[in-house]
Amino acid sequence: MAFGFRTEAFRIVFLCSLWYTISSSNNVIGKKILIDFPFPVTLAMVQVASTALYLSPTLHVWKIPRMRSIPKSSLAKLILPLSFGKAFSSITSHISIWKVPVSYAHTVKATMPVFTVVLSRIVLGESQTKEVYCSLIPVVGGVMIATATEVSFNIIGLLSALMATLTFAVQNIFTKKAMTDLQLNHLRLLLLMTIMASLMLLPFWALYDLRKIIILVQTGKQEILWLLVILIINGFLNFAQNMVAFTVLSIVTPLSYSVAASMKRILVITVSVVLLRNPVGVLNVIGMFVAIFGVFLYNKAKYEANKRKHELPLVTNHLPMKNSAKNNHVHYHLV
Repeated sequence: MAFGFRTEAFRIVFLCSLWYTISSSNNVIGKKILIDFPFPVTLAMVQVASTALYLSPTLHVWKIPRMRSIPKSSLAKLILPLSFGKAFSSITSHISIWKVPVSYAHTVKATMPVFTVVLSRIVLGESQTKEVYCSLIPVVGGVMIATATEVSFNIIGLLSALMATLTFAVQNIFTKKAMTDLQLNHLRLLLLMTIMASLMLLPFWALYDLRKIIILVQTGKQEILWLLVILIINGFLNFAQNMVAFTVLSIVTPLSYSVAASMKRILVITVSVVLLRNPVGVLNVIGMFVAIFGVFLYNKAKYEANKRKHELPLVTNHLPMKNSAKNNHVHYHLV
C-alpha cells in the first residue's frame, strides 16, 4: 500500500513537472515567435488546428466512445458559439502576448474568477458565498497594482487580455452546460470545437495574414523552413500541455488541481521574466503574486462551498457523486 502511494505521488509530481515545463516553454517560444513573426492570427490558427489534428488519433488510441448525433438546435445554440469563442479567445490571447509581456498577460488572465462569478450570476442566476466574493478582492487589487506599475503597458494588450479572459469565462460556463445537456465527453467536445474553430479561422487567416507572409518569404525577410519548424513545435507543445493538464485533472482532487494550476501560472510568470528579461518592478511583482494568491483563495472557497452543497441530505442521484463533484468544481476549458 505504501509502495502504491509512493508510485502515485511520483506520478503526480512527474506530470505536474512536465505540465509546468511544457507550459513555460510554450509561452516563451510563443512570445519569441511573435517578436520575430508578428502574426498572432497565424499562431492562433496553428494552435487550434494542431489540437484538432493531434487530438483525433489520440481519442482513437484511448478508445474514447464516439459522440452521439447532436440536434441542429443545440449545434446552433451551443456548439457554434463555443467554437467561435474558441477562435476569438485564441486570437485575442495571442494579441495580448504579442503586445505585452507574458508575465503581465498571465496576471490579467487571473481575473477570470471575477468574470465567472458575474456571468454565473447573470446567466445562470447562481449566487456565491461571502468567502467567494471576498476572494475576488485580492484578484482585482493585485491586477490593478500590476497594471499601474507595468513598465511595458499597452492598452491594446490589456484590452486583448481582458477580452480573452472574458471569452474564456463565457466558454467555461457554456462548455459545462453543453457537456451536461448533450452528455458529451469533454475531449470529444474539445475536438468538435477545435475543428469548427479552425474552419472559422481559415478564411480570416487567409485574408489577413497569408498575403503578408507570402511577401515576407518572397523578399527573403522570413525563412520558410525555420517558420514551419517553430510553428509545428509550438502547436505540438500547446496540444501536449492540454493533454497533460487533463491527465493531472483526472487523478487529483479539484482543489489540488487548482493549487497546481496556480503554481503553474507563478512558474510561467517567473520563467518568462527571467528568460525574456521583462523589465519589472517590486510593486509589479507584488501585484502579480497577490492576484494569483487571490485565485487560489477563490478556488478554495468555491471548492468548500460546493463540498458543503453536496454534503446536504437531499442530493440529486442521477449522477455518481464522484463525477458530479468534479464537474461542479472544475471547468474543463483548456487555456
